[in-house]
Amino acid sequence: MMKEAKISSLVSLYPLPQYVVILEDIEKTKLVPIWIGVNEGNAIALEMQGEKFPRPLTHDLIVNILTQMNARIEKVVVSDLKDNSYYALIYIKMNGATLTIDARPSDSLALAVRVRCPIYIDEKVLKKCPQIERPITDDEIAKFKDALKTMSPEEFFKHLEEGPPAEGPQLPKGGEGPGGENPVEEEEGEEEDDEENGNGEGDEEEKGP
Repeated sequence: MMKEAKISSLVSLYPLPQYVVILEDIEKTKLVPIWIGVNEGNAIALEMQGEKFPRPLTHDLIVNILTQMNARIEKVVVSDLKDNSYYALIYIKMNGATLTIDARPSDSLALAVRVRCPIYIDEKVLKKCPQIERPITDDEIAKFKDALKTMSPEEFFKHLEEGPPAEGPQLPKGGEGPGGENPVEEEEGEEEDDEENGNGEGDEEEKGP
């Protein structure tokens, strides 16, 4: 079972090269924070802000390739949360068939905001995230975002293992910031041209609660 979601906010952890993208189910009962790399965060932010470039960036290029192949992205799904890392699937419709592509959530979301396709979260992921017994208020989201800036993904995981909060998007107080002993680990990946946004792009695991 899946629930439709939206990008509630995108939080920069500057000076760290990280963002936290916060997904919220459309019923406003769950918040799903995903730690992503700065380049993927920039790709999402630039599209959401309507910024356009004379030459296609990486995710724009992928969309252009799919369009030329008469394929389209139907939806993206944050499908699993294992070993402190999120997983995602991209569903592509092509020649009457649906292809399911394994992907990182950051790339999936960067594509979703470009093609305006639905975003879903698998129920097994939602069960591991803070549950709220009433609609989330703007003030609660603001407090949630502030709390995320002062902790690492590993600290948030540990908090959830101790038991999700009964009400409100609560996080443990204090603790070491994201730049402490447990930074987001890098995966092997290719470095891209500096024309993207002035920085080389590397791959990182996407950490979650």
